[in-house]
Amino acid sequence: MTDSAESALASARILMQALPHMLRYDEAIVVVKYGGHAMGDDEVARNFSRDMVLLEQSGVNPVVVHGGGPQIGSMLKRLGVESRFADGLRVTDGETMGIVEMVLAGSINKQIVGYINSEGGRAIGLTGKDGRMLTAKKLERPDGVDLGYVGEPDKVDTTVLDQVLGRELIPVLAPVAQGPGGASFNINADTFAGAIAGALGAKRLLFLTDVPGVLDKNKELIRELKVSDIPGLIADGTITGGMIPKVETCMYAIERGVEGVVILDGKLPHAVLIELLTDHGAGTLITR
Repeated sequence: MTDSAESALASARILMQALPHMLRYDEAIVVVKYGGHAMGDDEVARNFSRDMVLLEQSGVNPVVVHGGGPQIGSMLKRLGVESRFADGLRVTDGETMGIVEMVLAGSINKQIVGYINSEGGRAIGLTGKDGRMLTAKKLERPDGVDLGYVGEPDKVDTTVLDQVLGRELIPVLAPVAQGPGGASFNINADTFAGAIAGALGAKRLLFLTDVPGVLDKNKELIRELKVSDIPGLIADGTITGGMIPKVETCMYAIERGVEGVVILDGKLPHAVLIELLTDHGAGTLITR
């Protein structure tokens, strides 16, 4: 067999594996939470953008929700504004909130839009404030610590997204929302993505992180979990540290109607395509 024939056969095998998955996700909504750490590399950003464009061209309706913690931290440091944290959450006063909104809704959002556009897509940058897409309420902590302008989802109105999806547009959402009295609130991007995905009835919510997924005690990837498995894995110490809020957000999203949530490594080239369009996937799938 010639090299060209072998190459053609390899391409045919890839298509044969991908086509059933493409049919499964035809016209489905897939929400992708694009993490701050996964955004720090130009090549990773371009691979991610190509994935989003290919999904849209394949009949999938991707929605991107991005974070930006490292970029916010860098900007605050550059401007001489001290960052204070309470259990990992940024204490956000009025001055800090202005900078947070500038970074999330401005530089990061438009950078991602630019990457997707440069790869042949048509991205549109939005925040939770646009069309009252997501309104916030102040996050109240049980210990009484006041985090300032840190919020949590209150209501989701999908009117704007309903107008955008299915029109060859890829919405890119910054997790900033309007709260009581018209004030801007910063919302955890994972929680924001879960609320949006639930309201849209998304088929999948993908969390692109800096780890392969949920690992067992031997540090091997757990490929599938049910929601009912999670409390036991937390209790026996399999799921620890920063993975606990991740899986809790997965449970939150599934409770709100998302069919399946996946935690996967955002730095793996074309991780989204591998997860959605291959038999073995790329991360940990959590379902009801």
